Amino acid sequence: MRDAPISGWCDPAFAPVREAFVDNFATRGEVGAGVSVVVDGRVVVDLGGGWADAARTRPWQPDTIVDFYSVGKALVGLLALCLVDAGRLDLDAPVAAVWPEFAAAGKGGATVRHALCHRAGVPAIRERLTDADLWSWERMTGALAATEPWWEPGTRHAYHTNTYGHLIGGIVQRATGEMPGARLRAIAGPLGADVWFGAPRTHRDRCADVIWDPSRPMPTEVDPDDVDGETKMVLLGYFNLPGYSSNGVVNTPEWRDAEVPSTNGHGSARGVATMYAALLEPGRVLSPDLLAEATRAQSTGWCPVLGEDTAFGLGFKPTLAHRPFGPNPRSFGHFGTGGAVGFGDPVGGVAFGYVMNHVIPRWQSTRNRSLIDAVYASL
Repeated sequence: MRDAPISGWCDPAFAPVREAFVDNFATRGEVGAGVSVVVDGRVVVDLGGGWADAARTRPWQPDTIVDFYSVGKALVGLLALCLVDAGRLDLDAPVAAVWPEFAAAGKGGATVRHALCHRAGVPAIRERLTDADLWSWERMTGALAATEPWWEPGTRHAYHTNTYGHLIGGIVQRATGEMPGARLRAIAGPLGADVWFGAPRTHRDRCADVIWDPSRPMPTEVDPDDVDGETKMVLLGYFNLPGYSSNGVVNTPEWRDAEVPSTNGHGSARGVATMYAALLEPGRVLSPDLLAEATRAQSTGWCPVLGEDTAFGLGFKPTLAHRPFGPNPRSFGHFGTGGAVGFGDPVGGVAFGYVMNHVIPRWQSTRNRSLIDAVYASL
């Protein structure tokens, strides 16, 4: 799409990033996207390009917001970490200390640390649910708390694809009495970071529509009852309930009204970069020791959900050779379905945010990789 409109600002020293951004539309199938880069506390790139809708009638602006999927896992994890810093949560205390119902069915030994690094044993809810249940926070967290764990908590990991938001968000809500969305705004608002769980009605005019790549459709006919064991766990994790992965409900008012922190976080590229830039300032959001703890590998090994060896930190993912956040070893962040990504690099002083609406169901893509490579080529 060589005629994609491009708006925003780019420091001349980072012209390769703008060139890569333009080339994503010309040669890599981008429809609408934003990219923002902060280096040593200074905004050097803040661009929007393409279209916010499938009909290509609304140009994407630098302040356009969009569903960034699992980029939100780091944000809901951050809410819990802030409570740890404040002495209101203990990483190694049972989840049940603040959420007694979670001890049901053998989960009494699951700790906050286990939950944050995908070791709590509940990557899927066993009770069969419907999309109508998704709009009720209490229904979803109640069903999750009642679920029998798929393994003894703490003994292994598996990516909690969709349940992570209700798990960590449920801990936060029980510890504070506030919904995760309100807690996020209490942190992001003073930073000027345009990130949300769901999309506020007062900001819907800035919201881009998600466009699924028709060559990679989401499955619509999946019956977990036809399989057993880990395969059943994985399928239920994605498709119990059907809309948990946004299938069939994305872009609807109900989806944008709800809080599904693992899946329906919305924001601009600038908002994502702003959050990571603040994290790189020692003590501004998290204490340095806790940030170091949260961004190192807490659990490593094979993940049946991702189908690969991986590593999980506490909310954040540490950089990995096959899923790098740039070239430096201490970088941390989180990818989202389709390629959205936010990360911070304390070695290079780089905070990066990229969001887009044309979703190819994978995390890393040639689009985000070209942008990240261009950032480091410009330093």
